[in-house]
Amino acid sequence: MQGLVTARSKPAAHGAGAAAVARDVRLQLVEVGGHTSQDFGLGRLVGQLLVYLYLWDGDCSLDQIGEELGLSKAAVSITARRLESLGLIRRSWKPGDRRKYYRTVDNIGVALRQGLLGLVRSKLDAAGSELNAAYATLENSTPAAHNDKTLKFLVARVKRAKILRDRATKALNLPLLKLLIG
Repeated sequence: MQGLVTARSKPAAHGAGAAAVARDVRLQLVEVGGHTSQDFGLGRLVGQLLVYLYLWDGDCSLDQIGEELGLSKAAVSITARRLESLGLIRRSWKPGDRRKYYRTVDNIGVALRQGLLGLVRSKLDAAGSELNAAYATLENSTPAAHNDKTLKFLVARVKRAKILRDRATKALNLPLLKLLIG
């Protein structure tokens, strides 16, 4: 966010047009979005593309996004499909134009909450499956191995991780949380 403060505190270059100022601010916020989504483990491009489209008035082609952000069309396309599958952006077409266009969904706040919650739920489900498989492997080890100090420690940690995962899943399904975010 430090870069954002610096960008705000800098006066626009003398004679700079409104379009140039808008572009500079948009690109600065796109970088912030990229760093934020990267910090959340979603990847930098996810945040960059989402913020770019959110700050763009209307539909935007993959070519335009790639050109302005200095990204390959393939990277933009893959990221757009990911955001579309999360329900955060939608595809559109222009008559007579074969290119794909995208824009953020109408209610980005709701979509963002639902998309991120869906992502968190799927990650928790995947972690739960792995924890269950690991626990079963540990439980099915030979009876002699059950006295091994390392194995006992590992069983205790996996049990604890399963409990934490179950609590997180229950928390995501609490009616109060659904009311607050939904």
